[in-house]
Amino acid sequence: MNIGSESYKKYADAHAPKSRVVRDSLMAFLIGGLICAVAEALNHLWSALGMSSDDGGLLTSVVLIFTAAVLTAFGVFDDIAKVAGAGTLVPITGFANSVVSAAVDSRDEGFVLGLGAKIFTVAGPVLLYGTLAGAVYGVVYWVVTLFM
Repeated sequence: MNIGSESYKKYADAHAPKSRVVRDSLMAFLIGGLICAVAEALNHLWSALGMSSDDGGLLTSVVLIFTAAVLTAFGVFDDIAKVAGAGTLVPITGFANSVVSAAVDSRDEGFVLGLGAKIFTVAGPVLLYGTLAGAVYGVVYWVVTLFM
């Protein structure tokens, strides 16, 4: 049986679940906002305990990364992400999830060839191009400030 691309598209469109853009966007906004509100509350807590703003921000990032890593390791983060969508993936929690989920998926292959080799399969390009973009921006900024 040979199905043309047009008939396949009609078939796929008829059987694909309908997108719930408004609901999905609202949930991403609410849960992403909740994550950011928790981070802000942590910042205020560290400030009340006498920490500097820089140290408080660093500790807040560590707490969010650690929490996302633990939730990913126990399989809870994926359940939250199914409801929240990009609301959990855009903050720093999404980066932690990408690193830990690759490690969890490859743990059966051993520590060196599995976990060690594949832990940065998703996060590696982000680190590489983020660092490269930062370096390029720094050079451009330096050159611009030379002429001002």
